[in-house]
Amino acid sequence: MGILFDPNKIFVGISQPIQLNKNSRTSFGNSTKFDSFQSNSVTRYFDENVIKNLIAQNPALSMLLASNKIPVRLNMKELEELKNGHCKDTQEICAKIVKNLPPSLRSDVDMAILKDGAMLHDIGKVLIPPEILNKQGLLTKEEHDIMDLHSEIGYQLLKNTGINPNILNLVRYHHSVKKSKNYIPDINLEILKLADMYSALTEKRVYKDAYTPQQALTILYKDVQNGNIDSQVYYALVKSVSESDVKNNVKIS
Repeated sequence: MGILFDPNKIFVGISQPIQLNKNSRTSFGNSTKFDSFQSNSVTRYFDENVIKNLIAQNPALSMLLASNKIPVRLNMKELEELKNGHCKDTQEICAKIVKNLPPSLRSDVDMAILKDGAMLHDIGKVLIPPEILNKQGLLTKEEHDIMDLHSEIGYQLLKNTGINPNILNLVRYHHSVKKSKNYIPDINLEILKLADMYSALTEKRVYKDAYTPQQALTILYKDVQNGNIDSQVYYALVKSVSESDVKNNVKIS
């Protein structure tokens, strides 16, 4: 693993923090800001009958599945685990990141949008075949391509529900990178992307063991250096992890 990330030296090795230019940041309409992540009303979309109806109402989704030879087979067990595990964890990490952002960035965050986007971001995995989703070995290129479709599938599932378009953008683009043509320079998206990655790294899955927080930060720091993760959002995550370690009397490596 090598030398682990030292939160006390977070600025070492970075000549210039990456910033979101306020003038270039995409705005998604009027924002209503909340201080709490307590409402989970969007979990109504995790119902099997609701999902079946959403599939039936969207021919574009059926065509997407058929063209990629994905069977219409709902993995409700996986979706329930995501709702109570990874998605909930991602919500909580998002809230901690926001708490530790510089005030100038925190004021641009829409907590209601971010909360619901975090809960729904992986809903498309309900249609990813479990033999791919939980494969213990390396995925083939074809399997990778199918796995990568989960964000588009999630978007297609939800796009006719009347959900706020800002939430749909988070679902659809939460795996986009800054160099891709579909990248949206939005602070809410930056927070969700990092929280999702950190949660995935620090949880145990069938194909990997859980990384420690310090190991996860070390891995993610490489993405800061290559410009795929916003540095100020990353520093906010580092602060939240450090606060948690201190609270739990854990010695930071």
